[in-house]
Amino acid sequence: LAIILRYKPTSINVERKGSMMRLFIVCCFLLCQSFVCAEVTEGGSGDMGKKELSKGNSAHQFEFTSIDGELLPLSSFAGKTLLVVNTASRCGFTSQYAGLQSLWEKYQDQGLVVLGVPSNDFMSQEPGSEDEIKTFCTVNFNVNFPMTSKVHVKGKDAHPFYLWAKQQSGAPRWNFHKYLLDDQGSLVASYSSVTGPLSNKVVKAVELALGINEQSN
Repeated sequence: LAIILRYKPTSINVERKGSMMRLFIVCCFLLCQSFVCAEVTEGGSGDMGKKELSKGNSAHQFEFTSIDGELLPLSSFAGKTLLVVNTASRCGFTSQYAGLQSLWEKYQDQGLVVLGVPSNDFMSQEPGSEDEIKTFCTVNFNVNFPMTSKVHVKGKDAHPFYLWAKQQSGAPRWNFHKYLLDDQGSLVASYSSVTGPLSNKVVKAVELALGINEQSN
C-alpha cells in the first residue's frame, strides 16, 4: 500500500522562506563587513600607537593630484601634522566626514591638516567623478579640508604613498582608515575605520603630534 503525500504550500511555509531569506541577506552583509573588524580590538592591530610603528622615510617624498586637478606634493605640508584618510561617499562610515571636518576646524590653526583621499577600492563605494565627490562632500558635510583625486589605496596599483604606508603599519582594510603623520612626514599612528576621528584616541594623538599638551604644561 503506497501512500502519496502531496506538499501543499501554507502561510507558515511562506513565512519560513521569508525569514530564511532575511537571515541570508543579513549573513551576506555581515560577511562583507567582517574583515573591517577583524583583529580590530582595543590594542589590536587595527590601531597602532607611536611606539609600534617603524619610522621609515618621510612621506613628504610623495605627491598626489588634488581633487581640482592640481599637483599636491605632501612636502607642501612640511611643518604640519597630517591626517590622511581614504574616503568614500556610499560607505557605512561616510558620516565620519563630519568628524573629520570638525577636527580640521578645531586644530587647523595649530597646524593640523586633514587630507581626504577618495577611493573606489572597497565594494565600489566611491563610484563618482572628482566633481561629484567634491559636490557631495560640500553639500552634505561642508567639507573644506584638502582632498585628492580618486586613487587606489590597496593592491599592486595602490598609490605610492599607500604602498609606503603599508610597509609602515599595514594597508587599509576598509574606507576611512587613518594615518597620522608628524611635521617631518613620519608615520606616528594608524587607526582603523571603526575608530572615529573625534575619538579620544585620535584626538589625544593629534594633540600630542601638535605639541598642544607640551604647550599647556
